[in-house]
Amino acid sequence: MLLNPHFFLIKNAAKMKSEKISLRFAVITSIVLALALSRLLPHPLNFSPLAALALFGGARYSNRMAAYLIPLLALWVSDLFLNYAFYGSFVLFYEGAFFTYFAFAMIVMIGSVVMRKFSAKNLLMGSLSASLVFFLLSNFGVWISGGLYPLTAAGFASCYAAAIPFFRNTLTGDLVYTFAVFYAFEFAQQRISFLQVKPVNH
Repeated sequence: MLLNPHFFLIKNAAKMKSEKISLRFAVITSIVLALALSRLLPHPLNFSPLAALALFGGARYSNRMAAYLIPLLALWVSDLFLNYAFYGSFVLFYEGAFFTYFAFAMIVMIGSVVMRKFSAKNLLMGSLSASLVFFLLSNFGVWISGGLYPLTAAGFASCYAAAIPFFRNTLTGDLVYTFAVFYAFEFAQQRISFLQVKPVNH
């Protein structure tokens, strides 16, 4: 029985592609984890890498489940450490966490839809959209919990009004981190072959 030499070429090509995807996956995951853990470093209030983390995961993971699961797990682990640092105990889920994590998942979706194609325009649109989504959903969670503001129209307005001064740092942090991480990855992708595997939706 003669073996077709093309079989080995195809098999080796598939293996090499799989190895490239695995290496690319590892690099993307390392960046996501590094961004999450950087929250433990001193930084201005609301100036954080969270939106960039979610946008990057959504845009650069080729597997849709990984795009949501890994950034959400990274956020959760960093929350555990932050809660321990501030309160001296590991709090699995703080009050209002649902709205924060839901906003985070929405930002991952924005990354997967808006920022698949690299461009300054897409980065700007994605970052601004992420800031707005997080502002609206996270503060809705603060209001609906009823702990700080009455569950009235006046309480609703007061909650969002009180959050506006902090929104500037959110916008700035999201823009800075998003442009930095996407441009750095694009720079590396153009020079390192295994990063050049094109994302494919599943």
